[in-house]
Amino acid sequence: MGTTVAVCQVLRWTVKTAASPLLSPLQLWRYHSKPLCVGCRLFCSSSSQSTLQSKQENYNRSQLSEKPVTELSLRSLADMGFTDIQAEEIYQTVSNVRGGSVAKHALSTLTALFVLGLNPSSVLKLLQKCPELYTVKESQLQQRIDNLRKVGLGEGSLQRVVAHYPQILTVTVKKLKHVVAFLREKCLFTVQQVTDILRDSPAIVLEDLGQVEYKFQYVYFKMGVKQAEIIKSRLFRFTLDDIRCRHCFLERRGLYQTPDKNGQTAIINPKLDSILSADQDTFLRTIAKASAEEYEVFQRLMAREWQEEEKMYGSFEADSDDDEEEEEDEEDEETGGKSGYRRRRKK
Repeated sequence: MGTTVAVCQVLRWTVKTAASPLLSPLQLWRYHSKPLCVGCRLFCSSSSQSTLQSKQENYNRSQLSEKPVTELSLRSLADMGFTDIQAEEIYQTVSNVRGGSVAKHALSTLTALFVLGLNPSSVLKLLQKCPELYTVKESQLQQRIDNLRKVGLGEGSLQRVVAHYPQILTVTVKKLKHVVAFLREKCLFTVQQVTDILRDSPAIVLEDLGQVEYKFQYVYFKMGVKQAEIIKSRLFRFTLDDIRCRHCFLERRGLYQTPDKNGQTAIINPKLDSILSADQDTFLRTIAKASAEEYEVFQRLMAREWQEEEKMYGSFEADSDDDEEEEEDEEDEETGGKSGYRRRRKK
Protein backbone atom coordinates (compact mmCIF):
# COMPACT_ATOMS: atom_id res chain seq x y z
CA MET A 1 0.00 0.00 0.00
CA GLY A 2 2.94 2.33 0.75
CA THR A 3 4.24 1.64 -2.78
CA THR A 4 0.91 2.67 -4.23
CA VAL A 5 0.98 6.00 -2.36
CA ALA A 6 4.56 6.69 -3.45
CA VAL A 7 3.77 5.92 -7.09
CA CYS A 8 0.75 8.23 -6.99
CA GLN A 9 2.92 11.02 -5.62
CA VAL A 10 5.51 10.53 -8.38
CA LEU A 11 2.80 10.55 -11.03
CA ARG A 12 1.26 13.68 -9.57
CA TRP A 13 4.58 15.54 -9.65
CA THR A 14 5.37 14.27 -13.19
CA VAL A 15 2.03 15.38 -14.60
CA LYS A 16 2.30 18.73 -12.87
CA THR A 17 5.76 19.51 -14.28
CA ALA A 18 5.24 18.01 -17.74
CA ALA A 19 1.75 19.27 -18.48
CA SER A 20 2.07 22.82 -17.20
CA PRO A 21 3.83 24.33 -20.31
CA LEU A 22 1.35 22.63 -22.64
CA LEU A 23 -1.97 23.49 -21.05
CA SER A 24 -3.67 26.79 -20.39
CA PRO A 25 -3.90 27.85 -16.72
CA LEU A 26 -7.58 27.00 -16.52
CA GLN A 27 -7.13 23.62 -18.23
CA LEU A 28 -4.20 22.75 -15.99
CA TRP A 29 -6.20 23.48 -12.84
CA ARG A 30 -9.06 21.35 -14.04
CA TYR A 31 -6.61 18.59 -14.96
CA HIS A 32 -5.04 18.53 -11.48
CA SER A 33 -8.46 18.41 -9.86
CA LYS A 34 -9.06 14.94 -11.37
CA PRO A 35 -7.90 11.76 -9.58
CA LEU A 36 -4.78 9.97 -10.76
CA CYS A 37 -6.03 6.48 -9.96
CA VAL A 38 -6.18 5.52 -13.63
CA GLY A 39 -2.46 6.12 -14.02
CA CYS A 40 -1.75 4.26 -10.81
CA ARG A 41 -3.29 1.08 -12.19
CA LEU A 42 -0.23 0.58 -14.36
CA PHE A 43 1.87 0.19 -11.23
CA CYS A 44 -0.56 -1.54 -8.90
CA SER A 45 -0.94 -5.27 -8.37
CA SER A 46 -4.08 -7.05 -9.52
CA SER A 47 -5.27 -7.28 -5.93
CA SER A 48 -5.12 -3.51 -5.38
CA GLN A 49 -6.71 -2.64 -8.75
CA SER A 50 -10.16 -3.71 -7.62
CA THR A 51 -9.86 -1.51 -4.54
CA LEU A 52 -8.77 1.44 -6.62
CA GLN A 53 -11.53 0.81 -9.12
CA SER A 54 -14.20 0.87 -6.42
CA LYS A 55 -12.75 4.12 -5.04
CA GLN A 56 -12.77 5.57 -8.54
CA GLU A 57 -16.43 4.67 -9.04
CA ASN A 58 -17.36 6.20 -5.70
CA TYR A 59 -15.43 9.34 -6.62
CA ASN A 60 -17.18 9.63 -9.99
CA ARG A 61 -20.60 9.28 -8.36
CA SER A 62 -19.76 11.98 -5.83
CA GLN A 63 -18.47 14.24 -8.62
CA LEU A 64 -21.72 13.94 -10.54
CA SER A 65 -23.63 15.22 -7.54
CA GLU A 66 -21.28 18.19 -7.05
CA LYS A 67 -21.66 21.50 -8.92
CA PRO A 68 -18.75 22.18 -11.32
CA VAL A 69 -16.54 25.19 -10.56
CA THR A 70 -17.52 27.84 -13.09
CA GLU A 71 -17.32 31.04 -11.02
CA LEU A 72 -14.41 33.23 -10.12
CA SER A 73 -12.45 32.48 -6.97
CA LEU A 74 -9.02 33.22 -5.54
CA ARG A 75 -8.06 29.60 -6.18
CA SER A 76 -9.07 29.71 -9.86
CA LEU A 77 -7.22 33.01 -10.36
CA ALA A 78 -4.07 31.60 -8.75
CA ASP A 79 -4.29 28.56 -11.01
CA MET A 80 -4.45 30.89 -14.02
CA GLY A 81 -1.07 32.34 -13.07
CA PHE A 82 -1.98 35.48 -11.14
CA THR A 83 -0.03 36.30 -7.99
CA ASP A 84 -1.87 36.47 -4.68
CA ILE A 85 -1.97 40.27 -4.84
CA GLN A 86 -3.19 40.28 -8.44
CA ALA A 87 -5.82 37.63 -7.71
CA GLU A 88 -7.08 39.59 -4.71
CA GLU A 89 -7.35 42.79 -6.78
CA ILE A 90 -9.32 41.08 -9.57
CA TYR A 91 -11.56 39.24 -7.13
CA GLN A 92 -12.38 42.42 -5.20
CA THR A 93 -13.06 44.36 -8.41
CA VAL A 94 -15.46 41.71 -9.69
CA SER A 95 -17.15 41.51 -6.28
CA ASN A 96 -17.74 45.26 -6.30
CA VAL A 97 -19.38 45.19 -9.74
CA ARG A 98 -23.14 45.14 -9.41
CA GLY A 99 -24.98 42.18 -10.85
CA GLY A 100 -24.39 38.51 -10.18
CA SER A 101 -23.97 37.67 -13.87
CA VAL A 102 -20.59 39.44 -13.92
CA ALA A 103 -19.01 37.02 -11.45
CA LYS A 104 -20.52 34.04 -13.28
CA HIS A 105 -18.85 34.67 -16.65
CA ALA A 106 -15.72 36.54 -15.43
CA LEU A 107 -13.68 33.33 -15.37
CA SER A 108 -14.47 32.49 -19.00
CA THR A 109 -13.82 36.10 -20.02
CA LEU A 110 -10.37 35.96 -18.45
CA THR A 111 -9.75 32.67 -20.24
CA ALA A 112 -10.58 34.31 -23.59
CA LEU A 113 -7.98 37.01 -22.90
CA PHE A 114 -5.38 34.34 -22.13
CA VAL A 115 -6.25 32.56 -25.38
CA LEU A 116 -5.57 35.86 -27.16
CA GLY A 117 -1.96 35.43 -26.05
CA LEU A 118 -1.75 37.84 -23.10
CA ASN A 119 0.08 36.95 -19.88
CA PRO A 120 -1.38 37.51 -16.39
CA SER A 121 0.33 40.90 -15.91
CA SER A 122 -0.89 42.15 -19.30
CA VAL A 123 -4.43 40.94 -18.57
CA LEU A 124 -4.45 42.78 -15.23
CA LYS A 125 -3.20 46.04 -16.79
CA LEU A 126 -5.80 45.71 -19.52
CA LEU A 127 -8.59 45.27 -16.99
CA GLN A 128 -7.32 48.19 -14.92
CA LYS A 129 -7.55 50.41 -18.02
CA CYS A 130 -10.98 49.13 -18.98
CA PRO A 131 -12.98 47.57 -16.12
CA GLU A 132 -15.98 47.42 -18.47
CA LEU A 133 -14.50 44.23 -19.91
CA TYR A 134 -15.58 42.39 -16.77
CA THR A 135 -19.16 42.76 -17.99
CA VAL A 136 -18.49 41.39 -21.50
CA LYS A 137 -19.43 37.77 -21.99
CA GLU A 138 -16.88 35.34 -23.39
CA SER A 139 -18.93 34.65 -26.54
CA GLN A 140 -19.20 38.38 -27.30
CA LEU A 141 -15.54 38.92 -26.55
CA GLN A 142 -14.50 36.12 -28.89
CA GLN A 143 -16.74 37.44 -31.68
CA ARG A 144 -15.16 40.89 -31.38
CA ILE A 145 -11.65 39.47 -31.39
CA ASP A 146 -12.44 37.39 -34.49
CA ASN A 147 -13.91 40.45 -36.19
CA LEU A 148 -10.75 42.47 -35.50
CA ARG A 149 -8.80 39.73 -37.23
CA LYS A 150 -11.17 39.92 -40.20
CA VAL A 151 -10.52 43.64 -40.68
CA GLY A 152 -6.80 42.93 -40.96
CA LEU A 153 -5.33 43.05 -37.45
CA GLY A 154 -3.05 40.02 -37.42
CA GLU A 155 -1.17 38.39 -34.57
CA GLY A 156 1.10 40.86 -32.85
CA SER A 157 -0.79 43.92 -34.10
CA LEU A 158 -3.99 42.65 -32.49
CA GLN A 159 -2.34 42.10 -29.12
CA ARG A 160 -0.66 45.53 -29.20
CA VAL A 161 -3.92 47.30 -30.09
CA VAL A 162 -5.85 45.52 -27.33
CA ALA A 163 -3.13 46.22 -24.76
CA HIS A 164 -2.91 49.90 -25.76
CA TYR A 165 -6.65 50.52 -26.15
CA PRO A 166 -8.68 47.72 -24.51
CA GLN A 167 -11.88 49.77 -25.00
CA ILE A 168 -11.92 48.45 -28.56
CA LEU A 169 -13.20 45.14 -27.14
CA THR A 170 -16.28 46.93 -25.74
CA VAL A 171 -17.35 47.91 -29.29
CA THR A 172 -19.93 45.64 -30.87
CA VAL A 173 -19.26 43.84 -34.14
CA LYS A 174 -22.00 45.89 -35.82
CA LYS A 175 -20.50 49.18 -34.63
CA LEU A 176 -17.00 48.27 -35.85
CA LYS A 177 -18.34 47.25 -39.26
CA HIS A 178 -20.14 50.60 -39.46
CA VAL A 179 -16.89 52.48 -38.73
CA VAL A 180 -15.01 50.47 -41.36
CA ALA A 181 -17.73 51.11 -43.95
CA PHE A 182 -17.70 54.83 -43.09
CA LEU A 183 -13.93 55.11 -43.62
CA ARG A 184 -14.18 53.23 -46.90
CA GLU A 185 -17.20 55.07 -48.33
CA LYS A 186 -17.00 58.59 -46.90
CA CYS A 187 -13.23 59.04 -46.75
CA LEU A 188 -12.32 56.71 -49.64
CA PHE A 189 -9.59 54.85 -47.75
CA THR A 190 -8.46 51.49 -49.08
CA VAL A 191 -8.89 48.27 -47.11
CA GLN A 192 -5.24 48.33 -46.02
CA GLN A 193 -5.46 52.01 -45.05
CA VAL A 194 -8.49 51.28 -42.85
CA THR A 195 -6.50 48.52 -41.15
CA ASP A 196 -3.64 50.98 -40.57
CA ILE A 197 -6.06 53.50 -39.02
CA LEU A 198 -7.48 50.91 -36.63
CA ARG A 199 -3.96 49.82 -35.67
CA ASP A 200 -2.52 53.32 -35.16
CA SER A 201 -5.65 55.17 -33.95
CA PRO A 202 -8.00 52.58 -32.39
CA ALA A 203 -9.86 55.26 -30.40
CA ILE A 204 -11.60 56.25 -33.64
CA VAL A 205 -14.10 53.42 -33.09
CA LEU A 206 -15.70 55.39 -30.22
CA GLU A 207 -15.51 58.86 -31.75
CA ASP A 208 -18.42 60.75 -33.26
CA LEU A 209 -18.24 59.94 -36.97
CA GLY A 210 -19.55 63.38 -37.89
CA GLN A 211 -16.48 64.92 -36.23
CA VAL A 212 -14.23 62.33 -37.87
CA GLU A 213 -15.65 63.24 -41.30
CA TYR A 214 -15.22 66.97 -40.67
CA LYS A 215 -11.62 66.42 -39.59
CA PHE A 216 -10.91 64.42 -42.74
CA GLN A 217 -12.58 66.98 -45.00
CA TYR A 218 -10.66 69.85 -43.39
CA VAL A 219 -7.31 68.19 -44.07
CA TYR A 220 -8.32 66.85 -47.49
CA PHE A 221 -9.88 70.01 -48.95
CA LYS A 222 -8.48 72.89 -46.90
CA MET A 223 -4.92 71.60 -46.63
CA GLY A 224 -4.88 69.57 -49.83
CA VAL A 225 -3.55 66.38 -48.21
CA LYS A 226 -4.36 63.02 -49.79
CA GLN A 227 -5.17 59.68 -48.14
CA ALA A 228 -1.66 58.21 -48.19
CA GLU A 229 -0.17 61.19 -46.35
CA ILE A 230 -3.13 61.25 -43.94
CA ILE A 231 -2.35 57.67 -42.95
CA LYS A 232 1.34 58.46 -42.51
CA SER A 233 0.57 61.43 -40.26
CA ARG A 234 -1.76 59.39 -37.97
CA LEU A 235 -4.25 62.22 -38.32
CA PHE A 236 -6.98 60.67 -36.17
CA ARG A 237 -4.82 60.78 -33.06
CA PHE A 238 -5.10 64.57 -32.96
CA THR A 239 -7.98 66.88 -32.14
CA LEU A 240 -9.50 69.15 -34.75
CA ASP A 241 -8.57 72.25 -32.73
CA ASP A 242 -4.88 71.25 -32.69
CA ILE A 243 -4.92 70.60 -36.43
CA ARG A 244 -6.66 73.86 -37.33
CA CYS A 245 -4.56 75.95 -34.97
CA ARG A 246 -1.21 74.79 -36.34
CA HIS A 247 -2.38 74.94 -39.94
CA CYS A 248 -3.87 78.44 -39.65
CA PHE A 249 -0.78 79.71 -37.82
CA LEU A 250 1.44 78.53 -40.68
CA GLU A 251 -1.00 79.83 -43.30
CA ARG A 252 -1.16 83.35 -41.84
CA ARG A 253 2.63 83.46 -41.61
CA GLY A 254 2.86 82.59 -45.30
CA LEU A 255 4.37 79.18 -44.61
CA TYR A 256 1.46 77.06 -45.89
CA GLN A 257 -0.70 77.46 -48.97
CA THR A 258 -3.82 75.59 -50.05
CA PRO A 259 -3.10 73.83 -53.35
CA ASP A 260 -5.05 74.89 -56.43
CA LYS A 261 -7.29 72.54 -58.42
CA ASN A 262 -4.19 71.03 -60.05
CA GLY A 263 -2.53 70.46 -56.69
CA GLN A 264 0.06 73.19 -57.27
CA THR A 265 1.37 75.73 -54.73
CA ALA A 266 3.69 78.72 -54.98
CA ILE A 267 5.64 77.49 -51.96
CA ILE A 268 6.69 74.08 -50.66
CA ASN A 269 4.29 73.15 -47.88
CA PRO A 270 5.62 71.24 -44.88
CA LYS A 271 4.36 67.67 -44.61
CA LEU A 272 1.31 67.00 -42.46
CA ASP A 273 3.28 64.44 -40.46
CA SER A 274 5.91 67.02 -39.44
CA ILE A 275 3.23 69.59 -38.57
CA LEU A 276 1.24 67.28 -36.28
CA SER A 277 3.77 64.88 -34.77
CA ALA A 278 6.33 67.48 -33.66
CA ASP A 279 6.11 68.76 -30.10
CA GLN A 280 5.28 72.44 -29.70
CA ASP A 281 8.88 73.62 -29.23
CA THR A 282 10.06 71.75 -32.33
CA PHE A 283 7.06 72.94 -34.32
CA LEU A 284 7.71 76.60 -33.46
CA ARG A 285 11.47 76.44 -33.89
CA THR A 286 11.83 74.41 -37.11
CA ILE A 287 8.52 74.82 -38.96
CA ALA A 288 6.70 77.99 -37.84
CA LYS A 289 9.88 79.90 -36.96
CA ALA A 290 8.05 81.79 -34.26
CA SER A 291 8.21 82.32 -30.51
CA ALA A 292 6.03 80.63 -27.91
CA GLU A 293 4.52 84.01 -26.97
CA GLU A 294 3.39 84.63 -30.55
CA TYR A 295 1.75 81.23 -30.74
CA GLU A 296 -0.03 81.67 -27.39
CA VAL A 297 -1.51 84.99 -28.51
CA PHE A 298 -2.58 83.42 -31.81
CA GLN A 299 -4.26 80.50 -30.00
CA ARG A 300 -6.35 82.92 -27.92
CA LEU A 301 -7.37 84.87 -31.02
CA MET A 302 -8.30 81.69 -32.86
CA ALA A 303 -10.38 80.45 -29.94
CA ARG A 304 -12.32 83.73 -30.01
CA GLU A 305 -12.83 83.50 -33.77
CA TRP A 306 -14.10 79.93 -33.53
CA GLN A 307 -16.57 80.89 -30.80
CA GLU A 308 -17.95 83.68 -32.98
CA GLU A 309 -18.22 81.31 -35.92
CA GLU A 310 -20.11 78.79 -33.81
CA LYS A 311 -22.54 81.50 -32.68
CA MET A 312 -23.09 82.65 -36.25
CA TYR A 313 -23.49 79.10 -37.45
CA GLY A 314 -25.96 78.32 -34.67
CA SER A 315 -27.96 81.46 -35.49
CA PHE A 316 -28.00 80.54 -39.16
CA GLU A 317 -29.23 77.05 -38.35
CA ALA A 318 -32.03 78.48 -36.20
CA ASP A 319 -33.09 80.88 -38.98
CA SER A 320 -33.04 78.05 -41.50
CA ASP A 321 -35.26 75.93 -39.26
CA ASP A 322 -37.75 78.80 -38.87
CA ASP A 323 -37.89 79.37 -42.61
CA GLU A 324 -38.39 75.67 -43.20
CA GLU A 325 -41.26 75.56 -40.69
CA GLU A 326 -42.90 78.54 -42.38
CA GLU A 327 -42.68 76.83 -45.74
CA GLU A 328 -44.19 73.68 -44.27
CA ASP A 329 -47.03 75.70 -42.72
CA GLU A 330 -47.82 77.26 -46.09
CA GLU A 331 -47.71 73.86 -47.72
CA ASP A 332 -49.95 72.48 -44.99
CA GLU A 333 -52.61 75.07 -45.79
CA GLU A 334 -52.60 73.96 -49.41
CA THR A 335 -52.38 70.18 -48.98
CA GLY A 336 -54.11 69.55 -45.66
CA GLY A 337 -52.82 67.16 -43.07
CA LYS A 338 -50.31 65.33 -45.26
CA SER A 339 -47.49 67.82 -44.77
CA GLY A 340 -48.30 68.03 -41.07
CA TYR A 341 -47.57 64.34 -40.81
CA ARG A 342 -44.24 64.84 -42.52
CA ARG A 343 -43.38 67.69 -40.16
CA ARG A 344 -44.14 65.60 -37.08
CA ARG A 345 -42.01 62.76 -38.36
CA LYS A 346 -39.13 65.10 -39.00
CA LYS A 347 -39.21 66.35 -35.45
